[in-house]
Amino acid sequence: MDLHLTDKIVLVTASSKGLGKATALEFAKEGATVLLSSRTEETLALTVEEIKGLTNNPNVHYKTCDMTSAQELNALFKWVIEEFGGVDVLINNTGGPTAGGFKDLADEDWMTAFEKNLLSYIRTTRSVLLYMQANDFGRIINIASSSTKEVIDGLILSNTFRSGMVGLTKSLAREYAKHNILVNTIGPGRIATDRVAELDQLSADRQGIPIEDVIKTNKNLIPIGRYGEPEEFAKAVVFLASPANTYMTGQSLIIDGGMLKAL
Repeated sequence: MDLHLTDKIVLVTASSKGLGKATALEFAKEGATVLLSSRTEETLALTVEEIKGLTNNPNVHYKTCDMTSAQELNALFKWVIEEFGGVDVLINNTGGPTAGGFKDLADEDWMTAFEKNLLSYIRTTRSVLLYMQANDFGRIINIASSSTKEVIDGLILSNTFRSGMVGLTKSLAREYAKHNILVNTIGPGRIATDRVAELDQLSADRQGIPIEDVIKTNKNLIPIGRYGEPEEFAKAVVFLASPANTYMTGQSLIIDGGMLKAL
C-alpha cells in the first residue's frame, strides 16, 4: 500500500530512542521528510545518522528540545517553519511520568507530569494547526498508554494525564475534521522498550522476585504470548498518520497483543 508520505513533513517528538525512534524510522522508510527532537543532542545525532543509513533517506533532521519548556518548544517550531515551512504530520510523544501511587507523589510530581505529558501536547498541537488548516491537511497522533483503557496500579500520574490526552484528541478531532485534520490517540501495551524494562524492574523489586519472573507473568497475560516490538507499534502509527487514512479520527487505539480485557 502506498501511504503517500513522500511529500510530507513529519515531526516526531521524543524520538531519540524507544517508540519515538521506531516511529521516525518507519516514516523515513516511507520516504517522508522526518524531523526528530529530544533533549540529548548526542543521542539524537546518532539516531538520525542510523536512520539515514538504514533507509537511504537523506531527509532526516533533528533539533534538541525539552518538551516541558515552552521556550524550547517555541524554538523548535521556529526552526521547523524557517527550514521546512511547516508540519503535515505531528507525532506527539514523551517519556512516561514518574511511577508511584497517590501517597508517593508531591505537588511538583503532578506539575511535572502535567507539563510533560499533557501541556506539551497542547503546545505542539497549537503550533501546527494554522499550517495544517491552510493546507487543508493534517494528521496528529498522540502517543499515550494502555492506561487510557485500563488503569495500571502504581502509575497514577499516567492514569490521570494519559486519559486527558484522550479527551484532547476527541475534542480536536471533532473541531478540526472539516479541515481534513485527523487526530487519534495510540497507546502501547507491553512493547519491548527501556520504559517497559524499567517498570518490570520496579515490579520485581517491589515483589522481591527476579525480573525474569515478572516478564514471564506478563507474557502469560498476552494472548500473542510475547512483548511487542517497537516497529510493530510504529507501523500502526504511520498508517493512521498518513494520507492513506482518510476517515478514522477521534479514536483511542491500543497496540497490546490482545492483553487488555477492557472493552
